Amino acid sequence: MKIGYYPGSFDPITFGHLDIIERGAKLFDKLYISISVNPNKKTMFTPEERVQLVRDVIYYLPNVEVVTSSILTVEHCKMLGASHILRGLRAVTDYDYEFQITNFNRRLSSEIDTVFLMTEGQNSYLSSSSVRELAYFNGDVTPFVPLVVAEAIKQKIKNSTLR
Repeated sequence: MKIGYYPGSFDPITFGHLDIIERGAKLFDKLYISISVNPNKKTMFTPEERVQLVRDVIYYLPNVEVVTSSILTVEHCKMLGASHILRGLRAVTDYDYEFQITNFNRRLSSEIDTVFLMTEGQNSYLSSSSVRELAYFNGDVTPFVPLVVAEAIKQKIKNSTLR
């Protein structure tokens, strides 16, 4: 069984992430979406909220499971039996970063490989941070995130001190 592992902060999940998840779900028998937990990083959503949002978005993909992780990616892959790390690429700048991380991960664990998927062209500029910034300035995020996520962002901004 081929098991993939797609790590990220997903703060929030975007249509770019969803594109990679849907295509990754076709490549692997099982695909873990790993929500990174870093207490030193300021996020819009808590890890629990991010897990729930991703679950709400990918409910129709039976071979995809959402987990959290606060350990090294390769270590979590080993624990879950994942043989491949799935990463999305938007532009050359992503490649430079991912190239370094991939080589580092291969040094840590040569039996875990990385698979890259280029995101669809309409998502090539899209990032979670740009969605957060747009939302912060009362912009319409619905072209960039699923409706359930757009609503959660709206509520989060309305009910918090993010503004």
